[in-house]
Amino acid sequence: MAEAGSRETLSTDVLIVGAGPSGLAAAIRLKQRHPELAVTVVEKAAELGGHILSGAVMDPRGLDALIPDWRLKGAPVGPDVTTDTYHFLTAKADFAFPHALLPPQLKTPGGVIASLGNLVRWLGEQATELGVDIFPMTAAIDVLGGGAGPVRGIITGDLGRDAAGNPKPGFAEGIALEAKYTLIAEGARGSLAKAIIADYQLEQQPQKYGLGIKEVWQIPAERHRPGTVDHYLGFPLDNATSGGGFVYHAEDRKLYVGLVTYLDYANPTLSPFDEFQRFKTHKSIAPLLEGASRISYGARAVTAGGWQSIPSLAFAGGGLIGCAAGFMNAPRLKAIHNAILSGIGAADAVAAAIAQGRQHDVIADFAERIMQTGIAEELQAVRNVKPLWSRLGTMLGVLASGVELWAVALLGRSLLGTLSHRGPDHAGLKPKGELPALTYARADGKITYDRASSVYLANLAHDEDQPVHLKLADPAVPIRDNLPRYGEPAPLYCPAGVYEVAEAGGTPVFRIHAANCVHCKTCDIKDPAQNITWVPPEGGSGPNYSGM
Repeated sequence: MAEAGSRETLSTDVLIVGAGPSGLAAAIRLKQRHPELAVTVVEKAAELGGHILSGAVMDPRGLDALIPDWRLKGAPVGPDVTTDTYHFLTAKADFAFPHALLPPQLKTPGGVIASLGNLVRWLGEQATELGVDIFPMTAAIDVLGGGAGPVRGIITGDLGRDAAGNPKPGFAEGIALEAKYTLIAEGARGSLAKAIIADYQLEQQPQKYGLGIKEVWQIPAERHRPGTVDHYLGFPLDNATSGGGFVYHAEDRKLYVGLVTYLDYANPTLSPFDEFQRFKTHKSIAPLLEGASRISYGARAVTAGGWQSIPSLAFAGGGLIGCAAGFMNAPRLKAIHNAILSGIGAADAVAAAIAQGRQHDVIADFAERIMQTGIAEELQAVRNVKPLWSRLGTMLGVLASGVELWAVALLGRSLLGTLSHRGPDHAGLKPKGELPALTYARADGKITYDRASSVYLANLAHDEDQPVHLKLADPAVPIRDNLPRYGEPAPLYCPAGVYEVAEAGGTPVFRIHAANCVHCKTCDIKDPAQNITWVPPEGGSGPNYSGM
């Protein structure tokens, strides 16, 4: 927390940090119901949708509740889902699960394939038409307040400091934005949410995360089946490493290909990026990509803890919404609808408090209004799936979670109660040598690629001469502690080539290439020493995803 000091201070009624689906849904709902309220949204990306990445097969329930005539208004969604098949892969085989055996919790009636980036840009247009003030290129670096007092707004980042932190020509100091209530909608592992959860002791159980890596390909028309959705378990991940892949046939001959690797994996030599490259070599995937063009690449951490890991949502002066709170349905790989629903519930709670003349307090019914949108019912029904995967591995975990989901569907209750998560993801890493070291083939430049050529497709923009936004609490830890114990896994878990262990003068050195960062937050989550903290760089820095 910090005070405004000499900064310029502006005021609004409701301030929302993050122009993703939850933040924009909250803004739209507030202006739909209460046009007189001043609503402000700040977004660190250069343009709306620039930092957004999702699969994405969208459950339309959230958008139906927010803008019932979204189809008539021209929301940019792709084809309706025509088939949705779950597969289990081995290295050489593909076993499709019979659709009739799938628990109902895994199905998405009315699902549509969408580019979340395009959808977010459209939601921004709807919000602007209603009078919402949206400021892109504006990074929120701290909350406004003092001590253990309430959150009164945010402080935005300075523009125009050099790598040493000194002002450059054209320097502009960040400002303070005051609000009656502040909603944190940064997405998974946002820097403000992380600090607020710790400062206000909101955590219930540790949040669990996955790293989602996605590419967009344009494929020949004869291979394109619009509306076809395939989800994959098994290969390339071993039985002890949970996660799964997806292939979605979107519009305009586009194919969305991705892999989520859950970050509680144990082997320090595992590389989620290279596992994704292996995924594309499977005989069920590779033929789709032969002769096709890869046009986009990106990576992003996703929440996976589900019901057990949702923190207390309200704090003095505001609340957490969307993936900042962790409403991802991990078994179904769906979060957009719950993000939108959480924004709706939060907006109603905040508007009611302001109508009573209140500000900067704890809104007692904040969480209740959010959960009543349907989020609680959905996440409670799948709450034991991730713990089962983590405890039993993929093979037994899939079988046990299938039984669990059918029991909940047929009996209305779980046979297992509520299983707890066993700890934060970084704690699952084992020292090098305890597990076989993994090696990966060189990229072929046709179906598999290296990090450098992939990051190029993320359209990165970082001024090299700005303060490094990846902070080491102790610069000696990577070489002194992580290297001998774990082999320093940062160059492997990072999907963007940010971290390097090099040699200088005959001794190893740890280097950070911050300009490569795609803002996935994996380092902040998986570093075994918890020595790395991701903070926002200058507003407008980072990826500028197209159609992701």
